[in-house]
Order: sequence, then structure tokens, then C-alpha cells
Amino acid sequence: MGQDTVELLLKRRSVKPAMLVEPGPSAAQLDTILTAAARVPDHKKLEPWRFIVFSGDARALFGRILLKACLAEEKQTPSAARLEMERTRLLRAPTVVAVISRVVPHPAAPEWEQILSCGAACFNLCLAANAMGFGTCWITEWYTYSAAVRAGLGLAQNERIAGFIYIGTAKEQQPDRERPALAKIVTRWTG
Repeated sequence: MGQDTVELLLKRRSVKPAMLVEPGPSAAQLDTILTAAARVPDHKKLEPWRFIVFSGDARALFGRILLKACLAEEKQTPSAARLEMERTRLLRAPTVVAVISRVVPHPAAPEWEQILSCGAACFNLCLAANAMGFGTCWITEWYTYSAAVRAGLGLAQNERIAGFIYIGTAKEQQPDRERPALAKIVTRWTG
């Protein structure tokens, strides 16, 4: 089993949302995925993350919020094609999970640690879904940083969107991309 995990990590690849189709995870599979996502380092047990799941018709309903946010925040009037893309954005995959970073003031758990914990939750979510045979894509596009989208999700002042994770079955194998050479990113401390 250990070697299988290493193989998964060495071959893991994001799948573009447009390449994700049905089936997505079942309710039970998604519970397992989210349980794995929550098993990350969490100094002082603050749970500095939470998950908002979009599936079924909820994806289209959220598209209304994206459409309104786009209209309100763009400097120039967006084209009809752009508005349609925003309205249908979450329909690109069977399941989408918004991961919400929530920083809780605590003297022994700095904000940076809490944000890193949320990032680990995002990646654990992706890895768990990948291990179950699903493709994933963790996206942080304009709507991740939109004040109107934050309001539409009812986020508290101490919450931010860490990203939207699209989950589904990959239509086709994704080609690998170039990865950094270890010689460029690794140094050895010698004193």
C-alpha cells in the first residue's frame, strides 16, 4: 500500500474542469474525501477551514451569484459569452467544493500556520479524491477574491476562499507537464 501512495503522489496531475464529467463522488465517497481533507496538521485544534459543497442544481444556483458579481465588479460591461461562462462556471464538474480559510485569533497558533493548514486541507481533499479515481482541479480565479462572491457565500470577516476544488471523472488522460529539477530547488544544509 505504501508504494501505491508514492506512485499516486508521483503521478498526480490536475485535470482541467472542462475535462471533468460524471460520475462525481457519491455522498458517501464525498464524506470520505472531506474526512481525509480535515485530517491535516491543525495546531491548537482550531479547524481553520471549512467546506461548502456544490452539487446538482446548487451549481447552477451559485452561477447566479457569479453572474451578478461579474456584472458588478468588471470595469467594462462583460460580453454575453463571458456572462454565460460565469453563469455556468460550476457546471463544468459534477461536484465543486469551496474551501474556506477561517483564521481564529490564538496566541499559540499564528495566522500563517492556520492558512498553511487550510492549504493542506485543500491538497488532502484533492489527493483523497485522486486516490478514489476522480480527477480534481484546485482553482483560484477572480471569483475566489470577489467581495460579492464572499458576501453571496455568507463568509464571516475572518474567512476567505482558499479555492474551489472541482471533482469528477477525467474524460481523458492529462499529459504530464514539466516539473522542477531537484537540483534547482534543493540545497543541503552543511553548517
